[in-house]
Amino acid sequence: MALPSPHLDDRRFQQLVDEAKRYVQQRTPEWTDHNVSDPGVTLIETFAYMVDQLLYRLNRVPEKNYMAFLDLLGVQLFPPTAATAEVDFWLSAPQPDTVLLPAGVEVATEHGGTDDEVVFGTTADLPIVPSSLTRLVTAHAGGEQTDRTAALAEGRDIPVFQAAPAPGDAVLFGLPTAVPRCIVAVQLDSRVEGVGVDPRQPPLVWEAWDGARWVPCETDSDTTGGLNRPGEIIVFVPASHTASVLAGTRAGWLRCRVVAPEAGQPFYSESPTVREAEVFTVGGTMTVEHAEVVHDTMLGASEGVAGQRFRVPRPPLLLDGEPPVVEVSSAEGWQTWTPVDHFGDSTPADRHVVLDATTGEFSFPPALREPDGTLRTYGAVPDQGAHVRVPRYRTGGGAAGNVARGAISVLRSSVPYVDRVENREAARGGVDGESVDNAKIRTPHVLRIRDRAVTAQDYEFIAREAAPSVKRVRCLPAVAGEGGAVRVLIVPDAVADEGDDRLRFEQLIPSDQVMSAITTRLDERRLVGTRLVVEPPAYQGVTVVARLVAEPQDVDRVREAALDALFRHLNPLVGGADGRGWPFGRPVQYGEVFAVLQRAAQNTLVEEVRLFPADPVTGRRGSPVERIDVARNALVFSYQHQVVVTPGDLGGGAL
Repeated sequence: MALPSPHLDDRRFQQLVDEAKRYVQQRTPEWTDHNVSDPGVTLIETFAYMVDQLLYRLNRVPEKNYMAFLDLLGVQLFPPTAATAEVDFWLSAPQPDTVLLPAGVEVATEHGGTDDEVVFGTTADLPIVPSSLTRLVTAHAGGEQTDRTAALAEGRDIPVFQAAPAPGDAVLFGLPTAVPRCIVAVQLDSRVEGVGVDPRQPPLVWEAWDGARWVPCETDSDTTGGLNRPGEIIVFVPASHTASVLAGTRAGWLRCRVVAPEAGQPFYSESPTVREAEVFTVGGTMTVEHAEVVHDTMLGASEGVAGQRFRVPRPPLLLDGEPPVVEVSSAEGWQTWTPVDHFGDSTPADRHVVLDATTGEFSFPPALREPDGTLRTYGAVPDQGAHVRVPRYRTGGGAAGNVARGAISVLRSSVPYVDRVENREAARGGVDGESVDNAKIRTPHVLRIRDRAVTAQDYEFIAREAAPSVKRVRCLPAVAGEGGAVRVLIVPDAVADEGDDRLRFEQLIPSDQVMSAITTRLDERRLVGTRLVVEPPAYQGVTVVARLVAEPQDVDRVREAALDALFRHLNPLVGGADGRGWPFGRPVQYGEVFAVLQRAAQNTLVEEVRLFPADPVTGRRGSPVERIDVARNALVFSYQHQVVVTPGDLGGGAL
């Protein structure tokens, strides 16, 4: 059983003996010989042994009954889940042939101090496909396309956009084949410089064609300054990249497109030109998980009777993926037994097992005697002598896998031509296995809702069960114009990059897998006629500008303490007065922020505090206010706080 029972009295033999001797010293001080040779000590040890046996029996009775009732109800502890991350595998140099990274390649965090390394493994094969530039096509916003490949080969200057660039202008790069999940470097030699844009923030996006639409690509290290000067752009190609026919040529297509500028963002005054262009593959990106895959585990041989149980040697089993199955040998080969929740609907011909993922135990169907004396089997029973095995299961997981961005930097497996590894985003999704105390709290909710979502608490409880990795869940009733709709807001767990509370906005957006799991589970349990909306909450950006006075030797310390306090207090995950996350819909007020700064920066004078509402997406900041209202479906987000600390004498001069 996966629910261990606690001890009412955890005293053992030696503790009982020591306690009796202390009583002897208090009650009969004339008894001074407490050695084991003394007959009285012999009697004490005899009675201590008998009491120890009684306590053992007593501890098997009390909450063991409670645990037995939970077990009869089918309550099992949730197993851990594995954290996942996207890891970039960088080549030492571009290779002429495909470099294959097989599934199971191990990467890890650095081993330092008292922290053990956290090991991850790739979830699938990753072919790093070589690439080059075969076609260069310019496309104007009006739809006109021009093949510039020949002009590029002649070394002529090619304007990549219209003379007066407009949003929608693009330059297309044709590759010999698709390069899904690869990292490509685009090297350009541009002649025109200073064409009006800010090189640090050009109005450009990179996209890849997936056969039906253009998919955005992440980029890094744009040394061209928005195609203004010779340089290189690193493009991370998505997994959906597909070779297709565009501009009359079949190729794997990438494009760089002009977008409308944001408010205050400079735009192109003329088109940049390109005289040389080259594309080559420098690495690939693959999903890794904090789990270990175990293959071909033999569990033993069947005795040919109902109700047999087998355990894997390395529990717990992870269920956040393809569920493990059991195979039983037969004359026809290996037959598959499928895990089910219970045997209540199983017939004698069904090859079913029940899995306890926490203990790693597979239970085969039982047989019960009916009132008429016949024996009924709730599922098929393996033949006597048949071998039982688990062809594949995953073990590991836990919250330890939620490492920060850039923490995965060690390549533990030997892979030719791979130079280094790195995760651009924090690993997330890892959750420790459920505790017994949490199972006790959860059971009344399970009995109350009976797999039906009716109240707001029901929706929140079921959503947490579907995705244990989420940090917060909030269910809100419909707003005006959304009759019969239920809005479920999901806040994922996140790990700050610097080990503090300074989160980036993109870390607060739940993954598609989490949203899909929650939506599917709630859709199965919602009432008929209820429209379900599962989404992340809105975020109200808050910028605090503060001016403090501190002793000259404390200026740096006070500044860091003040910034840490602001990022911690105005935090959707760990902020607020109770440290459990900023409450939904709670406004941000001047006096509260003033008090936070005063408490954080001791021996400091807070001279001025100003609050600015901000948009964390566009970066726009409003006018200073005394109070920032937050919508009921929104949380706060710390956006670029500014703290100025000036040195001063706070001791108070003589009058």
